[in-house]
Amino acid sequence: MPQDIDQVLALEIKKEMADRYFGFRKLIEEDIQDYDNQVLASSLRLEQKIGFDLVRLYILLKDEKLIHDFIKLTGLEQLIFFDPYLTESPTIRKRVFAGQNIRGLTRSGRFKNMILDTYDKLVSDVDDYRANLMELSREQQNIADEIKVFYRKNDLGTMLDFLQGLGGTEAYKSGHMEGGLNPQAGKQLEKKMRVEPPPPAEKLLPVIPQVTPLAKIKRPLKKIIDRAYALQGDLDLKDLVRP
Repeated sequence: MPQDIDQVLALEIKKEMADRYFGFRKLIEEDIQDYDNQVLASSLRLEQKIGFDLVRLYILLKDEKLIHDFIKLTGLEQLIFFDPYLTESPTIRKRVFAGQNIRGLTRSGRFKNMILDTYDKLVSDVDDYRANLMELSREQQNIADEIKVFYRKNDLGTMLDFLQGLGGTEAYKSGHMEGGLNPQAGKQLEKKMRVEPPPPAEKLLPVIPQVTPLAKIKRPLKKIIDRAYALQGDLDLKDLVRP
């Protein structure tokens, strides 16, 4: 009878340890999955917001030299989302401008305002992206810290040694840990089951510098706009924005 009681107690202890271990582990895995989803969502927003802002500006500026002059003004360190084909493709042009708001009484006025408004939106979208990247960086660090604490409190090798002491080799054959493990397999299992923190957001997403506010570059930007408008022929943005 005492032996039966010892076995029951050993099983309860093993189950409690396994439940705690795998419960905390699952929470960490869920945090990692949520982080991965946030990184993916941020990547999509980068393309759909900042990418489209820049493509619209590239199309309106048209000339590659003007585009490079524009990039120098913005504070961006390099061309992103740029392909010479973008400025020539009627399909892409129609797609990125469809449904955009326009303002201005003349063709030149609408052209100038579209660039200024799009640039203003770019500044805002880049600020939002940078803030989101910082938040993701903090989230990744929190997960890394969680994992350190988890393994400090739940060393699998120590747990397996303890379970072995409770009931011999059979202690490895209960609950979540069932599988006929022997003491020598503990290190291999620990290595195989180890949870690693996800990569930092900065290694998964591009780091974009802050864009110069419109008010600081409005005068030189208007000169670039005038040169770009002269290259556009009879372009009227009213035609481009129609869905």
